[in-house]
Amino acid sequence: MRAVDVVVIGAGQAGLSAAFHLRRNGLEPDRDFVVLDHAPRPGGAWQFRWPSLTYGKVHGMHALPGMELTGADPARPSSEVIGGYFDAYEQAFGLRVHRPVDVTAVREGEDGRLRVETSEGVYGTRALINATGTWDRPFWPRYPGQETFRGRQLHTAGYPGPREFAGERVLVVGGGASGTQHLMEIAEVAADTFWVTRREPVFREGPFGEAEGRAAVALVEERVRRGLPPRSVVSVTGLPLNDAIREARARGVLDRLPMFDRITPTGVAWDDGRSVDVDVILWATGFRAAIDHLAPLRLREPGGGIRVEGTRAVRDERVHLVGYGPSASTIGANRAGRAAVSGVRRLLRRERERAAVPAG
Repeated sequence: MRAVDVVVIGAGQAGLSAAFHLRRNGLEPDRDFVVLDHAPRPGGAWQFRWPSLTYGKVHGMHALPGMELTGADPARPSSEVIGGYFDAYEQAFGLRVHRPVDVTAVREGEDGRLRVETSEGVYGTRALINATGTWDRPFWPRYPGQETFRGRQLHTAGYPGPREFAGERVLVVGGGASGTQHLMEIAEVAADTFWVTRREPVFREGPFGEAEGRAAVALVEERVRRGLPPRSVVSVTGLPLNDAIREARARGVLDRLPMFDRITPTGVAWDDGRSVDVDVILWATGFRAAIDHLAPLRLREPGGGIRVEGTRAVRDERVHLVGYGPSASTIGANRAGRAAVSGVRRLLRRERERAAVPAG
């Protein structure tokens, strides 16, 4: 077992922010801390985004601490632009990310350390910063008859771009930003499109400033503080009503249908007798936190989530979660990385002070 002070799991926005602040506070990569990432290359979840999501279509991408993203071509895929930026960032600050490394479990170890079991060996750490995000846990709802559908079903996580749907009848499920983006570009090439959401979509008009952002984050934070599974920030902010959305609504592309009751071999149906036949069901139904590797620590509350104060897990002060709940946005991830490192420094300082006290 290799001993370090801190293990950071994940090298997306939150993980790189934490690693930056660890270095800034005098900790050395591969000596005092290690960053583990299961992805094949730099870029976090951005590297897996669909090709049609160009950098110019990205909303609210905040720069990592200490290095701006400048001169990016808005017409280039966001996966290339942001992947290249993360790569340059890792090199500039010497973060030495280990990849691809899978973390299988985090358990109670010896001498008060956490035991982090990975595909490259075992680490014993005094503190853990978990920055695993959500991309690896796409949420697939289950509906009666789903296994009988003869067409294609896919999730946002595997969305290939609009060209694959040319001439097909496509049903998009989900009222978030991804669902509306998919729907609007698929409508340009598909034979027909349908949009289904559980709740009536809320479109937000007017500016969305700092005060509105803080209020939205506070709503998500309250759930986490109560130990409930976090909701996304966009779920409480609504969808921005921009020119593209207005045009799509005027053309009927964003005419929403209520959630269907069952899936049939040829499409979906409602209990009131309505039905539509489709070739594809695209589930734009979001993601869940990728935290199964933390299960041995028993951090979950009865409500199903991990109760967090700031970034610290209430049940174990050695564990900090960043990019979780209210810090899932890019600007929130930056702040959470800094806050987590502050908490870790306090923990390490207390440990050193206890070790310095003579026995007896």
